[in-house]
Amino acid sequence: MDSRTRRRLFERLRAANPRPSTELVYRSPYQLLVSVMLSAQATDRSVNQATERLFRVAGTPESMLELGEDGLAAYIRTIGLWRVKARHVIATSRLLLERHQGRVPHDRAALEDLPGVGRKTANVVLNTAFGEPTIAVDTHIFRVANRTGLAPGRNVRQVEEKLLKVVPTAFRADAHHWLILHGRYVCKARRPACPDCVIADLCRYPNKTTTP
Repeated sequence: MDSRTRRRLFERLRAANPRPSTELVYRSPYQLLVSVMLSAQATDRSVNQATERLFRVAGTPESMLELGEDGLAAYIRTIGLWRVKARHVIATSRLLLERHQGRVPHDRAALEDLPGVGRKTANVVLNTAFGEPTIAVDTHIFRVANRTGLAPGRNVRQVEEKLLKVVPTAFRADAHHWLILHGRYVCKARRPACPDCVIADLCRYPNKTTTP
């Protein structure tokens, strides 16, 4: 995909959704961090259902520590891998208080030092909470980048590095949200909705669907 086509692609995604944002519901960088940690191998909807109740009683590192691992587990049992996630959230909350005065660090290395926080989670927090032009490549973005020809790669790191090179600067801050939402609702894994796709004519995917 050449640079002119890439610009047209993002111009159309922007026109369709001028102010994209995460579908996770949060009120602070800490709540965003917890929500993203819980969202691994889970849907945003299931996470929001759990955190709606959870954040009423434990929306800060201090209150999360008071709740404790068993108390947290009671709120997130409907989410996959809840035992491990509860352990990581409590450990992360403790380290935020010990190392960062209870604040979520605006630094990749410091974020990735937290239990249960990998590169993808750090990218989401840096982009969504702090406005950094990072792109967290999940399965949706990986699929869209490869199908369209926007930034093909064999693994998520390759795709991330290519996207950071080829996405025009003007679109980089919101590229993560545009691509993930496009993959979630249009360029779906089993049956992409090509007839409803605003970038279908720019996409290089050879097996486009012809009916919704």
